[in-house]
Amino acid sequence: DNESHRVWAEGFIVREAAKYRSNWRSRQSFDDYLIEHRIVAIQGIDTRALTCHVRDHGSQMGVISHINFDDNILREKAKAVPSLIGRDLVKEVTCPVAYEWTERSIVMDPGSGDSSNVAQDTTRLPLNLVVMDFGVKQNILRSLVDLGCQVQVVPASTTAEEVRRLNPDGIVLSNGPGDPEGVPYVVETVKQLLGWKPLLGICLGHQVLGLSLGLHTHKLTFGHHGANHPVMDLRTRKIEITSQNHNFAVGLPHKEDGCATLTSQQFDSSVGRMEITHRSVNDGCCEGMAGLDSPILSLQYHPEASPGPHDSSYVFRQFLEMMKGHG
Repeated sequence: DNESHRVWAEGFIVREAAKYRSNWRSRQSFDDYLIEHRIVAIQGIDTRALTCHVRDHGSQMGVISHINFDDNILREKAKAVPSLIGRDLVKEVTCPVAYEWTERSIVMDPGSGDSSNVAQDTTRLPLNLVVMDFGVKQNILRSLVDLGCQVQVVPASTTAEEVRRLNPDGIVLSNGPGDPEGVPYVVETVKQLLGWKPLLGICLGHQVLGLSLGLHTHKLTFGHHGANHPVMDLRTRKIEITSQNHNFAVGLPHKEDGCATLTSQQFDSSVGRMEITHRSVNDGCCEGMAGLDSPILSLQYHPEASPGPHDSSYVFRQFLEMMKGHG
């Protein structure tokens, strides 16, 4: 179930922590898991009231303390936490060196408790992919290997010249934390790779791609978090339920008059015409883009959704076909 080599959350809040583990796959209690990964946690909190507060006032910095309980001191500590705006969190989570990923998805049998790997698609020669790691979820890598791709993961600081030397069939710009404007070196690298090989951007990768194409990004008041966000594919008018976890978004290329109808937009970029393909049903945010003249796809949400809905998992095959057509 792990999506990274370690837990990146700095705190955990819950109404009541489960005392006993009951899932048939469980290997340790949640308490032990938090202790193992040194995560500060608190229970006995009215999480519904906390959710309503965040809903009304927006995302805020906070502090959990077991040492000092003075409200004023704790408030000052929370105020001293660095803002997310302009902060480079990618350098804290990216891999230090390049590596090859070969692990496939695992299918569990609840009857026997046995596990097995998803059968890899070996009906074609493998396509070589470079994944730029901005904090990549491992199920993205598994999903690509399941489709028969050879996956090379590289640090976020990898230059365009270094990527070109690897000569991949396609490039994936991964998910990751924080503000895309806090990683200008990544945006510059992507600018230099536009139009060269097919590009797929996911979450932060989508935002970085937006900046490299000339769009702007902004911080959301509340952020999108959870596994039940409705998104409309503007080409089919179908709704997909998506998993999302981000505080920033790509701004639409053209201002709207506030009408409720979700419409597509097109804009010019350095690599030709681009189209906004997906938007949030909740707030109209840009949730996806595609190149009309260049092999580019990007999504704000998580098509690999682990955990979460799999309505959008087709995007990986779509990108595979794009790479085959480009070759």
